[in-house]
This record gives sequence, structure tokens and C-alpha cells, in this order.
Amino acid sequence: MSSPPEWALDFVRAARVGRLATAGAGAEPHVIPCVYVLLDDALYSVVDEKPKSGRRLLRLRNIDATGRAALVVDHYDDDWSQLAFVLIRGPATTISASDPRYTPALDALRDKYPQYREMSLNDSEMVVLETERWVAWRAE
Repeated sequence: MSSPPEWALDFVRAARVGRLATAGAGAEPHVIPCVYVLLDDALYSVVDEKPKSGRRLLRLRNIDATGRAALVVDHYDDDWSQLAFVLIRGPATTISASDPRYTPALDALRDKYPQYREMSLNDSEMVVLETERWVAWRAE
């Protein structure tokens, strides 16, 4: 794993939303906004109760097919001296509540996003993205 600069860790921890990128076996890209939490060397994002299609979500099917994902967190400002982004790539899996990582990740997500405190998420799948490679840039 490449080690990110400390500012990049702080940036990713503080950000409220990122863009999760996956691709299926046919290499068709799929990018969606998501909320997440960084714990140790992994990012966690739960499939929540917001309305979704009836089928298993494409991001989950893509991860099952390829075992890879990426997340980008960025900041835009019309003052371009304030621009920044962090791109995290790595192996990805989906887990359920039976996985020992699930409860600590869900607790951390509920701490970061109060909206999750009112949702029943114990039967929801969760994406786990291992932070194998970091690319961090900011204007200085």
C-alpha cells in the first residue's frame, strides 16, 4: 500500500461524500456518489434505505465480478489555489452483518452520518474497499 500524506488522510476522513467507481466484467465503468467511512486501511459504504432499483445494485455486482473499486474525494473552488483530490484504488468486496468488520464499520458510519441512526441497516450489504493505492494532489 502506498502511504498517503497526512493532509490526504484528514481530507478523506472529513469529506462527507465521495465518488465510487466500479466496472463489470465487460469493463463498462459505473460511478456513483456515496457516503463512506475510513477505518484503518479500508473504506466502508453501506447500502442504505434510500430508494433504489429492485435488483441487486450494479456497484455490488461489479465488485463481485472484478473484485476492484476506486473512490475519489475532491474539493472544487473557483479559486483554483484551493483545488484538491484524493483517489484511492484497491481490492473490494461486499460483506454482510456476519462479517466481524461489519458492526464496527456500521457504528462508525452512524457516528459520521446521523441519518443512519434512524435506519435499520443490519441486513444491508456493505462495500469494503481496501486502500491499496493512494493518489493525492492539491494546489499549493
